[in-house]
Amino acid sequence: MPDNDTIGAHKNILNPTQDIGRWVAEFDANDLNITPIRWAKHALLDWLGVTLAGAKDPLVDILTSDALESGEEGQASLIGRNAQTTATFAAMINGAASHALDYDDVNKRLHGHPTVPVVPALLAMAQQNGTSGRNILESFIVGYEVECLIGEMMGLAHYDHGWHATATVGTFGSAAGVARLLGLNAEQATMALGIAGTQAAGLKSMFGTMCKPLHAGKAAMNGLMAARWAKMGFTSCVDVLECAQGFGLTQSTEFKPLPIREDKSQPFAVEENLFKYHAACYLIHSSIEAVNALKTEHHFTSSDIESVKARVDAQHRKVCDIVEPTTGLEIKFSLRHCVAMALSDLDTGDRDIYTDDLANRDDLIALRQKVDLENKIHNNRYASEIVINLKNGTSLVNFFDVGAPSKDIDTQEERLITKFLRLASPIIGDKRAGETVTLVNDLDSATNIDSLMSAVKC
Repeated sequence: MPDNDTIGAHKNILNPTQDIGRWVAEFDANDLNITPIRWAKHALLDWLGVTLAGAKDPLVDILTSDALESGEEGQASLIGRNAQTTATFAAMINGAASHALDYDDVNKRLHGHPTVPVVPALLAMAQQNGTSGRNILESFIVGYEVECLIGEMMGLAHYDHGWHATATVGTFGSAAGVARLLGLNAEQATMALGIAGTQAAGLKSMFGTMCKPLHAGKAAMNGLMAARWAKMGFTSCVDVLECAQGFGLTQSTEFKPLPIREDKSQPFAVEENLFKYHAACYLIHSSIEAVNALKTEHHFTSSDIESVKARVDAQHRKVCDIVEPTTGLEIKFSLRHCVAMALSDLDTGDRDIYTDDLANRDDLIALRQKVDLENKIHNNRYASEIVINLKNGTSLVNFFDVGAPSKDIDTQEERLITKFLRLASPIIGDKRAGETVTLVNDLDSATNIDSLMSAVKC
């Protein structure tokens, strides 16, 4: 852990909590060109799709029933449902719904899922306050930037120690985004970060349970409350990130203060967003893609396989090595089982396929037992090298890396629209799903989000 002298030396140069608070309040939205705005729209469309698909998950049923039975009716819509709650609970429920399928986006700097803690809070507050679409997009980009910067400050050690960065660091992103949306000044925004920091929590030991999606919901909820309370005069410490016994030193052995957007010419963090096209943990995606590529090229079947080796970063084994999954949720964190699914020509992009029955299917159990994991350091921790040994003595090898943002934003948009329609159409119908795509595309010119929220309710 860094000593206090080291931190003190950094503090002579940087006061990250106040620097971030000042940037949140004073950021000039004129610095945003069409590219980060377009990326933000992509993230929002993807979020709406995975939220609609996750809205009827049992964990969302429980959270919704509890909120309504507790008298939390309000003006903020629940995605994929015909119900409204207070903004606070809508942020929590929609956040949990959007992470229920583990089909939501990723950012390497955050070491987690960036959109699910921020967008639910922004939409809930925007619907309550009648905020414009442009303001929502700008506030999302601000919140996204903040959580990725703090994620970078915390380093991978935060995640490796057992903290779910989507939950912990995501709380800061939610607070920063809502602070921007509500027009907080620099002092208030700094207070919001402090209030967020003391609420930030979420354990990786909960992966594979209902608590993991709850992490995203609580981050959205707690960040929203932090910003709202700060606007009302609620106080906190002004150096929550860097102070002794603060967020940085208590939850990471690698914490180091960093400046926020020192080089304004650099892309915004949202332009580094990574989208999921398989409904499982992102650390599994490179392995799935490597298998699919080998199958397409060599035309073998699962019955031809003698053994499989996945050479992956050790992090994969810490997060995604549930050896014998027994539930649909556990499949999403079982690299062996997902590889077996890909080898068996099952569509890993189908959110409905991850069931308890599939976890216990005899042919997949037999196939996953042939999959061995081996630690290997690649240039990117998301990468994977797959070796498939066939019964005829042939050995097939493929390397794949899903850790780089797309350079073809037009193709990305096409893939995301396809994914959205696939997720949304069964729930809200083809017509409204198509209308939603248009509404998101035109969001920066919308005076409010009433039409959008109407389109995605049931």
